[in-house]
Amino acid sequence: MPFDELRPGLELRTRGRTITETDLVAFSALTGDWHPAHSDARVAAQSPFGERVAHGMLLLSYALGQLPLDPARTVALREVRDVTFKRPAPIGTTIATRAVVQDVRPVDAGTGLVGVGLSILGDDDRLLARAGLGVLWRREAEAA
Repeated sequence: MPFDELRPGLELRTRGRTITETDLVAFSALTGDWHPAHSDARVAAQSPFGERVAHGMLLLSYALGQLPLDPARTVALREVRDVTFKRPAPIGTTIATRAVVQDVRPVDAGTGLVGVGLSILGDDDRLLARAGLGVLWRREAEAA
């Protein structure tokens, strides 16, 4: 979407994506985060969650990946702020992302900053996590 068409309140919701055991193993291998809550079924069964759960950063990474950002228009993710993890996401949880434009402001002649409120939703639309994003956006004159 062109920068000049972005308005506060504009909302989008992504399709769902189910978290699998393979996701947890791959993310652990990629990041080195082998905390037993994610990787050891026996230990996780004794935890407050009662089972293995997805890494919070895995959820945030998937949520960002679900957004349909056009590489011809988006320059970079400039900031992630105020991340709060509200509920665990066990294996088998289907997540969707809701993004709401909060503010839009020019930075210079070629770019603008778009503030986005991000909600990661689980089964039954239960809020799993939320965050604020700042996305550097190419302005229309530069988007060709």
